[in-house]
Amino acid sequence: MPAPYATTLEFLYGLQRHGIKLGLETIRALLARTGAPERAYPSLHIGGTNGKGSTAAMAASMLQAAGYRVGLYTSPHLLDFRERIQVNGIAIAEDQVATWTDRLRSAARGGHSPTFFEFTTAMAFHHFAAEQVDVAVLEVGMGGRFDATNVVVPAVSAITNVARDHEQYLGHDLASIAFEKAGIIKQAVPVVLGELGAEAARVIRSVAAGRHAPCRALGEHFRYQGEDTGPFAFLGAQRVIEGLRCGLRGDHQLANAACAVELVTVMAETGLQVPESAIRRGLAQVSWEGRLEIAETRPILLLDGAHNPAAARVVASYLGQFRRAHPAARVIAIIGMMRDKDRTGFFEELALVCDECIVTEPSLPRASSVDELVASLKRPEAVTHRVPLPADALARARRLAAPEDLICVTGSLMLVGEVKALLRGCGLSPIRG
Repeated sequence: MPAPYATTLEFLYGLQRHGIKLGLETIRALLARTGAPERAYPSLHIGGTNGKGSTAAMAASMLQAAGYRVGLYTSPHLLDFRERIQVNGIAIAEDQVATWTDRLRSAARGGHSPTFFEFTTAMAFHHFAAEQVDVAVLEVGMGGRFDATNVVVPAVSAITNVARDHEQYLGHDLASIAFEKAGIIKQAVPVVLGELGAEAARVIRSVAAGRHAPCRALGEHFRYQGEDTGPFAFLGAQRVIEGLRCGLRGDHQLANAACAVELVTVMAETGLQVPESAIRRGLAQVSWEGRLEIAETRPILLLDGAHNPAAARVVASYLGQFRRAHPAARVIAIIGMMRDKDRTGFFEELALVCDECIVTEPSLPRASSVDELVASLKRPEAVTHRVPLPADALARARRLAAPEDLICVTGSLMLVGEVKALLRGCGLSPIRG
């Protein structure tokens, strides 16, 4: 009989002690011992620094709207571990988490010790096979070349963009990071490329050429026209669709939407057809928590898990648009970050569009303390409040805000998850990375 769910989570989170290990030997061995479930269905494999989760959610939504049974694997989760593994929008059940944990734990005995992410990835592959999905949409966890998801040979791959993040593992320059992202490109498997800079594009195209993988690049083979405030158009070589609407906020989501449409369009060559009606419905209905998500109004409470300077630039752009549309309103930011992130670069992107800045500490061991965060800034005087507990930080922001103002919680998906738990009055999984 499987262990209770709470005991199962305790075991899973205990795997964090293995940290992050580069290499695919462990996940390959574990899957080989348990029947290679990742080969039971076609997949889409989506990497990139930012936007890969949104792109994955859009692709899954369009495929589901076309009538397919769709598995979606993403990370991290915000509130509940089960969010990571979904079939047609329904999270894996607690008893299934417990059952697969027992089976995989037995299979792993006497071999390599899987990390938390390797174990979770194997669970997702098995759950999708057991649920007989027609297709799985897989988000890369970190990097690409050595990510546990990279054991698949997908129908189509995608790399949404390349920016600096996880530099201690992926390298300190864009060329090195791009090379790691390009590791998901497989022999002769088409790859969709999003908004890449020149340096990253050069590296990724070189890898693709070496593997004879056809590239479908945004701005070259497909593009979009419009803004997120109104309808937009997808303009591709194989289809042109006008009057589209995206359920996710921000102009940057149109680039992600274009990549997602191109993904399902190219995938049609494998037999999984997604008609225009499903593209329209899937994009309009897609939801993705913690990405420019409005959780409350009057004042607006905006939640965004941006955690690197490139993502902060997107949030700052959205806040700038809000300020121009509401010149009498103020923007109050609540920022909490992990210790291993570029805190200085992140803060510099946001500081000019915020009237008040509250720094806080997500409840994780690797979170930056308030003092560490402030000490890392070029302009510490821009911090107007130091409030270590996120619950107190939210209460402080609410006291400062007038009904017409905007409160933005950002800097970490872990902080966003903690605030969402506060809003819902529910518990929070202890480890969400």
